[in-house]
Amino acid sequence: MRDIIRMIVVVAVLCACAGGLLAGVKSGTASKIEFQQLKFVKGPAIREILKGCTNDPITDRFKLKDGETERTFFVGVFDGKPNAVAFETYGKGFGGRIGIMVGVDLETDKVVGLGITTHSETPGLGARAKTDETFKGSFKGLSIMEPFKVKADGGKVDAVTGATVTSRGVCAAVTATSEFYKRLKPQILEKAGAFAKRGEK
Repeated sequence: MRDIIRMIVVVAVLCACAGGLLAGVKSGTASKIEFQQLKFVKGPAIREILKGCTNDPITDRFKLKDGETERTFFVGVFDGKPNAVAFETYGKGFGGRIGIMVGVDLETDKVVGLGITTHSETPGLGARAKTDETFKGSFKGLSIMEPFKVKADGGKVDAVTGATVTSRGVCAAVTATSEFYKRLKPQILEKAGAFAKRGEK
């Protein structure tokens, strides 16, 4: 009986140590993982969307709590004014979840750019949403406050040929961002204001 109790205690101690070690590793690598994602996954889309800004939008970012969700906003400074932000949202495509980076002009509430960060779409079809400039470009200049739809559904967005499901998924995701954008805009403006004059010589 003592041997069984001793074995249970030893196993419990080992499990506790292993759990603590794993938690420590996760905590210690969290910032490195975030940096790698920013540099190689999200970074290219952010830089393309906020092209021409005088600051580094990857460095100049802030986070806001939106209920249980924490959202990250990347600031673009143009002519000394932090008048654009980019943020990520997610949509449902044909092959699964699609990561979408959306850039918005804070003065006009219009989309300044859109990029696909992650996806599991079919190569040669839905996957082209990441590289199809006509598709991504058709979001530019549209108000984030209005619903986004492909032209086949009465909207203004040019769908990726042969990938209507993917295109609709992206449109639905961008449309959904209007809710939290409107809700958080006062805080976004306040936080973004701290980055004024960044990048000026």
